[in-house]
Amino acid sequence: MDRRDLLAAGLAGPLLPLAARAVPHGPVSPDASINLWPGDAPGLLDQALQDHVAVRSADPGFPDRAMEHVRTPRLDIFQAARPNGAAMLVIPGGGYARVVVDKEGYELGPWLAARGITAFVLFYRLPGDPWRDPSNVALADAQRAMRLIRHRAAEWKVDPERVGAMGFSAGGHLCADLAARFGRRLHAPIDAADARDARPIVAAPIYPVVSMDPGFAHMGSRTLLIGKEATPGMAAEHSPERQVGAHTPPSFLCHAEDDATVPIQNTIALRAALKAAGVPVETHLFEQGGHGFGWGSRTQGRPAHAWPELFLAWARGHGLLG
Repeated sequence: MDRRDLLAAGLAGPLLPLAARAVPHGPVSPDASINLWPGDAPGLLDQALQDHVAVRSADPGFPDRAMEHVRTPRLDIFQAARPNGAAMLVIPGGGYARVVVDKEGYELGPWLAARGITAFVLFYRLPGDPWRDPSNVALADAQRAMRLIRHRAAEWKVDPERVGAMGFSAGGHLCADLAARFGRRLHAPIDAADARDARPIVAAPIYPVVSMDPGFAHMGSRTLLIGKEATPGMAAEHSPERQVGAHTPPSFLCHAEDDATVPIQNTIALRAALKAAGVPVETHLFEQGGHGFGWGSRTQGRPAHAWPELFLAWARGHGLLG
């Protein structure tokens, strides 16, 4: 499926609200979609690169789609019907090989919007595609997304001071990377939006890939992001637990003890680094959940189902909700 098919399928472009947003299962559609960059994103090396969506489930009640190539990074927007001024950048996972559409993107967008928080689902560039400085293209997109949300906040009735970020798995790595390296200059400014701050008010890496330490890294993400022969310096640069500092935003962490894909040591290492830097951190370690539990039917009946409400209760105390 290419970008034209994506538009036809209702995954991008200005869209009307759908009744499906009110039900827990089945396809949903964003209210609008905006590209992050005017024209091509910086550093494109191959004009043949095209957006491509893989449809991984034929069950319309439980859609499962993933962007396998991202030429045009964008934000899909779930507008709060009764906005309270808060916004969240939602960063799906996919092991840096793809960007999941439904489970960790469109599933959370309506949930947040129903609670007054406008959600911006990020479809970011992937390091395996032909980009200059591929290890940093996803972070550049996350920084740009934060700046663009703040620059155009009035359009979405968002308070530019109350924009947080959450991410899942490899998207959790990107969320933690943004929280740690929000000020790292990765491209020349291109417009007024780039003068805005990229620091989230709060960050929520959920069952995140964190460290590039081969001892407990998620090796698939590590290989795609920095390569098999990465130097120790490269590994340190892309390990958020080694980049956090006093200006890293308050962080909410959760992980399942039985995660067989991304070792729980990733979250434990990040928590230790945040504590050492004096950054407020809330941590929830669930006995069961495995990897990629997201929210919804996969967590029904388990304590892990409560994590979004736990996040909101915590975030209220750190200014997200005013």
